[in-house]
Amino acid sequence: MVIDEGGNGVEMQSPPDDSSETPGLSRKSTPRKLRRVDSMELESIRVTGMENHGFPKLFSTKTTLRLAFQTIGVVYGDVGTSPLYVYSSTFPNGINTQHTNQDVLGALSLIIYTLTLIPLLKYVFIVLRANDRGEGGTFALYSLISRHAKVTLIPNQNLEDRKLSGYKLDLPNKVKYSSRVKQKLETSRLAQVLLLLLALIGTCMVIGDGVLTPAISVLSAVEGIKVQATSLSQNVVVIISCVILVLLFSVQQLGTDKVGFIFAPCVFVWFMFIGLIGLYNIFKYDAGVFRAFNPKYMYDYFKVNKKDAWTSLGGVVLCITGTEAMFADLGHFSVRSIQIAFTALVYPSLLSAYIGQAAYLLKHPEHVDQTFYKSIPGPVYWPQFVVAVIAAIIASQAMISATFSIIKQSMALGCFPRVKIVHTSQKHMGQIYIPELNWFLMVACVIITAAFKNTTQIGNAYGICVVAVMVVTTSFLTIIMLMIWQINIFLALGFLIVFGSIELFYLTSVLEKFTQGGWLPLLFAGIFLAIMISWYYGNATKYKYDVKNVVSTEWIMDNLKVTRVPGIGLVYTEVAQGIPEIFSHFISNLPAMQSVIIFVSVKHLPVANVLREERFLFRRVGRKQHHVYRCIARYGYQDATEKNETFEILLLDWLAHFMKAEALETEQPLDNSQSQTGEITVSIYPSKVLPLDQSSIQQTSVIESDGVEAELTFLAKAKQDGIIYILGHSDIKASNDSSILKKILINYAYTFLRRNFRESVVSLDIPNKKLLKVGMSYQI
Repeated sequence: MVIDEGGNGVEMQSPPDDSSETPGLSRKSTPRKLRRVDSMELESIRVTGMENHGFPKLFSTKTTLRLAFQTIGVVYGDVGTSPLYVYSSTFPNGINTQHTNQDVLGALSLIIYTLTLIPLLKYVFIVLRANDRGEGGTFALYSLISRHAKVTLIPNQNLEDRKLSGYKLDLPNKVKYSSRVKQKLETSRLAQVLLLLLALIGTCMVIGDGVLTPAISVLSAVEGIKVQATSLSQNVVVIISCVILVLLFSVQQLGTDKVGFIFAPCVFVWFMFIGLIGLYNIFKYDAGVFRAFNPKYMYDYFKVNKKDAWTSLGGVVLCITGTEAMFADLGHFSVRSIQIAFTALVYPSLLSAYIGQAAYLLKHPEHVDQTFYKSIPGPVYWPQFVVAVIAAIIASQAMISATFSIIKQSMALGCFPRVKIVHTSQKHMGQIYIPELNWFLMVACVIITAAFKNTTQIGNAYGICVVAVMVVTTSFLTIIMLMIWQINIFLALGFLIVFGSIELFYLTSVLEKFTQGGWLPLLFAGIFLAIMISWYYGNATKYKYDVKNVVSTEWIMDNLKVTRVPGIGLVYTEVAQGIPEIFSHFISNLPAMQSVIIFVSVKHLPVANVLREERFLFRRVGRKQHHVYRCIARYGYQDATEKNETFEILLLDWLAHFMKAEALETEQPLDNSQSQTGEITVSIYPSKVLPLDQSSIQQTSVIESDGVEAELTFLAKAKQDGIIYILGHSDIKASNDSSILKKILINYAYTFLRRNFRESVVSLDIPNKKLLKVGMSYQI
């Protein structure tokens, strides 16, 4: 493979269109003139042997059971503590004693089938299968769709980014409706905008869950003390709840792994408690309560109560709060571990708890406001109260962890301002902690708890978040079924109709309580949606301007007569093609640069992980004697960026290997068989990275000429002279002829976010003594 030093119009062997063929092997192809300009399409197919990358890791039985135990404390705390407040929220005005049986059995029947259809059938057996290489959440679904159709609106995505093993999927034979869905999505700008907007809305609702879950769970548990201590005022209950919330968020920095093992035994005891107490209540009060499994009681419930029954759905839906955490927290665990925990422990315990409470209410309907605590047998009240408070505290962990995960995904894909990401586990890269978000959630939870003071209004707000996220998930999953899984179209439409109608029915009920606290999650969602849209729009607009105003390679060739000083200059730029305008601004005002210049573009792609072997793409800019290169560093949305020192070592080692591979490809002649068949062997990067020093230069295993050996020596010397980071800092404003909306988004919203959130310097972990910032102002 011959690489033209100027980067334009080279006669080369074109890679095959069939992406399923393993790159790097000898292949037949016809020569064609590639209009490469500054693309890295050919460089991106160097890596081989990665066919199995990206598929969810297979854990041993021991590890799976260990993770399943951890999920009890991290994932299922929220849905597990719902029995604390479901019946009181379903009947906020009490049960009509004239038709107690119809009301109690009807509500129980709704709870049974809601719990069975949504968490068990939809999420455990269907949604978890739609993971993005082991990652879950709204953005994971959006990423999965984006990899199968050109629908992503995320800037800085090029053809070479699809030359990743993470993109290579085994798909069944295409069917007509699948191709039509894909074509419709790719040709409709409106559909693409709606997909991104749905992803952002789903993300905002998960954040709303993260705020409301701790407030309602802790407050509902602590309120139980008033059953025995009747003289205790509600204000004292609120103060106790706020103190517990502060302590909860303070331990988040320990990480999901440690928190999971601390919390899991407590929640396990909780599930055993509620399951056994449920069985006790069933056989003590009314074993005939099992007739609620007959769906006829749902019909009777609506027939008798009419609008009141529809309104009560806002309370019934709280029995599935935290269900989305099963999917959003998937990156912390595994599909099988989550399935085992839910089907073996969580689901049967919850059914027993709700059925037992219903049996108690058939005899004591007047206790509906404190159903959970009133139904506890006297001798185990205080032990159960302690466990309930602990479980409620832990319940918050599910949505807190999910919020961390989904914010990291949205930030990596350019839809959220930069925040600090702390990886808390070396074993599981999905386990993270975000300090800024953690303290924001804590303050918001304390304010909501102190302001509302009761679970009724918080529950009204909570239901909107829960159902809205589920509607988004159902919409995305239907597209995945049609376009990716390519299942029978009637099954896909049946999924949409069944689950979509159920969720929309619930959504109409919870929206009816907008003035009774339902406005709160919409307020949070609106704030975060405005932040995300402003950040995305600002980044996308700035990127388009930067691409439009890149400087040609010829320009830098003409200006390389500037003074070259010893060392390596890493010029960070968001554009992956051409010379960034800010660099021309730099050398025009200061005509000097390092002896080795590397234009570095850090890109986050809509895949969960990028292998380290596929991390870097290199290309030469100009002639060899200029020592100017382009590097693209690619990361998935779940990848952790390396520390500064590690990144330097990896980048320069791969650059050295690029030089060696280039020498092999340009100097090894084709034999007669290759000439006759038109086949060519494309070299690959070595699977093991060797440190860049004199010994590695002398012991290289590829064919080297004096030229490449001299170039490697020059690179090693430049490394010893020191590395400097050149980073552009642009102040942008909307042009005078821009619309008012654009001026508001760019001049105020985007500028405010850039100034008040972390700079790229912090996220890249660049030490100040190595940093050179180049400022520039322009209008877009």
